[in-house]
Amino acid sequence: MAIKRILIANRGEIALRIHRAAHEMGIETVAVHSTADADAMHVRLADQAVCIGPPPASDSYLNVAAIISAAEVTHADAIHPGYGFLSENAKFAEIVEAHNIAWIGPKPEHIRTMGDKVEAKRTAGALGLPLVPGSDGAVSHFDEARNIAKEIGYPVIIKAASGGGGRGMKVCQSEDQLETLMQQAGSEAKAAFGDATVYIEKYLGNPRHIEFQVFGDGNGNAIHLGERDCSLQRRHQKVLEEAPSPVISTDERHRMGEICAKAMRDMGYRGAGTIEFLWENGEFYFIEMNTRLQVEHPVTEAITGVDLVREQIRIAEGKPLSVAQEDLEFHGHAIECRINAEDPFTFTPSPGAVNYYHASGGMHVRVDSGLYAGYRIPPYYDSMIAKLIVYGRTREGCIMRLRRALEEMVVEGVKTNIPLHQELLRQDDILNGDYSIKWLEEWLAKREG
Repeated sequence: MAIKRILIANRGEIALRIHRAAHEMGIETVAVHSTADADAMHVRLADQAVCIGPPPASDSYLNVAAIISAAEVTHADAIHPGYGFLSENAKFAEIVEAHNIAWIGPKPEHIRTMGDKVEAKRTAGALGLPLVPGSDGAVSHFDEARNIAKEIGYPVIIKAASGGGGRGMKVCQSEDQLETLMQQAGSEAKAAFGDATVYIEKYLGNPRHIEFQVFGDGNGNAIHLGERDCSLQRRHQKVLEEAPSPVISTDERHRMGEICAKAMRDMGYRGAGTIEFLWENGEFYFIEMNTRLQVEHPVTEAITGVDLVREQIRIAEGKPLSVAQEDLEFHGHAIECRINAEDPFTFTPSPGAVNYYHASGGMHVRVDSGLYAGYRIPPYYDSMIAKLIVYGRTREGCIMRLRRALEEMVVEGVKTNIPLHQELLRQDDILNGDYSIKWLEEWLAKREG
């Protein structure tokens, strides 16, 4: 089927990103928005716009009935969920398809499987992905947990089976802490996600976060588009991402990429997905799979030349993948900085009016943002207001270009984390690519101390 009109069930820079890809394909767009986002850039540019509720996301961007109604009244024949909000909600995907609207995303059953971390780990193991040593599934009794922890060795990490973002996660250093931390993790998980189920894994001391971008056509064909290094994190939230990783060799990339692609072929996976690993001492350990587009997808686009949103739309139309694995080449290096409206070092959100805005420019510099002078950043949503993506033929050249681009970028009226990115790019560990998922928090703690 040829898609003629896409409803974009999201906001901010990703909504604008989807709108641009659709218009380049000759497809009309429908923006849905809360009352707080009436003046958003994607709302202004879309062919049609529908207000779906008040500012709280629960009453607007998570309001399934309002989104489906908006699709019906505007005669949209497809829905793109972006990332966050309802993008990994299997029930929403099923409702969309039940209304004969194309779902620009994976099959609902795959969203459901990978959304449950215990089931995702079981499935990943069956598909041949390397796992972190730990429990085979949920752990409900202390005696069971004690035996597993003793077998794999301390420290261990207790994780919520549902959700993410660091909630319901506890690191346990010894057996005398185990029972208390299990109870705490279960209570946090219940409060945050409505599910107290936890599982146990070996805690890796100083790993990197490496993820592989995959794409399937839903008919047994799938490819990988290389890896991204997302190790610079604060409280499990990514701050800066780069592709390729400074520590992964060409052989490792091809080997792990093919393992990931084969898993997706065996699964019959459809659309974009990201398989996330912890990497330590040359070993990969599966942690989760995101069944959606990632915030950091532009760095993959930069080194492969593949438009991932366009590819998502094509797959939803029933078309085959536009590129074969043997034709895919990786060139150069790309880094993305997430620009947030927040204090650069206390991380306190800084919503409000943007008095002046100047985006960085020049060769191989991309800014994904809905900002403009006079725009008022609402306080109700995530603080990310822009993504600065820079490409270079070498990692060193990319970093030099990124420094220059950060100097050029101006956002007045609110605080941003641009100074944090500038300081990070002066650190020897970052310049040398020698950092782990713990590096940023440890560096911030030293800086404050």
